[in-house]
Amino acid sequence: MLLNMNMQNDKPTVLILCTGNSCRSHLAEGLLHAAASDILNVQSAGSKPAGYVHPLSIKVMQEIGIDISKHHSKHMDEFLTQPVETVITVCGNADQACPIFPGQVNRHHWPFLDPAHAKGSEEEVLTVFRQVRDEIKQVFQAYADGRRDQRKAGK
Repeated sequence: MLLNMNMQNDKPTVLILCTGNSCRSHLAEGLLHAAASDILNVQSAGSKPAGYVHPLSIKVMQEIGIDISKHHSKHMDEFLTQPVETVITVCGNADQACPIFPGQVNRHHWPFLDPAHAKGSEEEVLTVFRQVRDEIKQVFQAYADGRRDQRKAGK
């Protein structure tokens, strides 16, 4: 068991931040975890956590076979004493509020539309959540592929 814990600790931590840690950051966390949990420790947090994961985020992830129903909203300060190799902000507010984390080597800012602000019928709102999920999936799959390529090249 100790070996597994050490292997987890050997994975670089990627922290995905947004303001509320209820939609975009959880979509990204779930997608990157699905794509690269074998090589990355993927976490998410917010600068002003909403205290919940948006139910439609959970729903649209279930549609593609990823369960984020056990995720919870966390404050980014929870990670200030942990080594975080890469910080990825997915909204402008989090990018502006983002501190430097211990061990941080990389920082990326990839903003996405906040689906929680979508208006319209339930189906129209779901369509926005799906669009944002799919955009996040495309970006974070490419990121995971790049990290795998780096690892193969020994960087």
